[in-house]
Amino acid sequence: MIALNIVTKNIFVFIPKSVSKRIALGVCAAIVSIAAPLQLTNSLVHAVDYNGQINALQDQINQYQSKAGELHKQADSLESAVAALTEEKNAIQAQLNLSQAKYDQLTADIAANKIKLADNQDALGKIVADLYVDKGITPLEMLASSKNVGDYMDRNEYRNSVSSKLDSTITAVKTLKAQLETDQKAVTKVLEDQKLQRESLAAKEAEQQQLLDQTKGEEAAYQSQIASTRAQMAEVAAQQRAALARVTNGGNYGTVGSFQFRNYSGNSGCGGGGYTLCGDQDSYTDQWGLYNRECVSYTAWAAYTQYGKYVTNFSGAGNANQWPSSTSSMMGATVDHNPSVGAVAILPSTPGFAPIGHAMLVEAILGGGWVAVSQYNFGGTGQYSTMEIASSGVVFVHFRDR
Repeated sequence: MIALNIVTKNIFVFIPKSVSKRIALGVCAAIVSIAAPLQLTNSLVHAVDYNGQINALQDQINQYQSKAGELHKQADSLESAVAALTEEKNAIQAQLNLSQAKYDQLTADIAANKIKLADNQDALGKIVADLYVDKGITPLEMLASSKNVGDYMDRNEYRNSVSSKLDSTITAVKTLKAQLETDQKAVTKVLEDQKLQRESLAAKEAEQQQLLDQTKGEEAAYQSQIASTRAQMAEVAAQQRAALARVTNGGNYGTVGSFQFRNYSGNSGCGGGGYTLCGDQDSYTDQWGLYNRECVSYTAWAAYTQYGKYVTNFSGAGNANQWPSSTSSMMGATVDHNPSVGAVAILPSTPGFAPIGHAMLVEAILGGGWVAVSQYNFGGTGQYSTMEIASSGVVFVHFRDR
């Protein structure tokens, strides 16, 4: 990112965006702050390191985003854990509901059996009383009191049958009572175990939910810091643009050392000059190994696509100040001080102004030693612009035709 740094009359200084990260892939950043003050017409002008501020803020954002990303992953993991515990708890609750229903049914059955037992006891008591009455009568008396022999036989058989059923009924009732009570004890134990499982799962679920809420809260705090820092970056960038406007007298001209420009058009967004590698600046690299919306990416693209020049991948040597040697050795380009349309004008390394250079595409040859150029990232915004430069302050790279 090229950013204005020093303003006074026709003198301007820019600073580069995050040079260290981009050197391997080739960045054209024109320009850093001056560490020592400049002596200009008997006054000292100190550099305002806008880009240094922006870089520092971006580093903070990167750290915040990294931490927020880690927390987001932790939150996803915790959400999965909470969901699994909730599902397991719900399954236990479903089993507990079935066990409770079984317990309730057994309780009802026991109560009904008690009533049945009481009823049977009343009925059996009456039968026993009748039997004792009958036991006091001799067979002869029973026969004499019977209407006939058949009646006697029926009465005798009835008494014997009732005596036999009496024992089996009492045994059956007692067995049922014991079985129901055993079943109830077993279901009670199951209920107790299931309740303990549910309570344990509920405790784990609450613990995981607490961790999840805490993690999401921390992530939200980092996201808030990111938003706040982005706002600070936007403010610094606005100051940077205002400084550029001041130094160029509203976007018109500027001078530093032997480098001069005039008729600066101002930035006009991405897409100007036919350049198609838009999106966020420095968000990806092009086929030449250069970050998008940087000056070197645009000039490599334009020389290749617009003028049919032989431009290959720079293999990590794509900073603007490296082009005179890298294009010559790797692509057979010619480097000289003679401008031509379709050539790339390279502002060499200039201490305190352009430590890694700046690249511009020559669009036309003008009179008086001036050429018209197009470019990206002048002023540090990653946007398209045009201007006229003095050819004496740059060198020209002439690529071979394809």
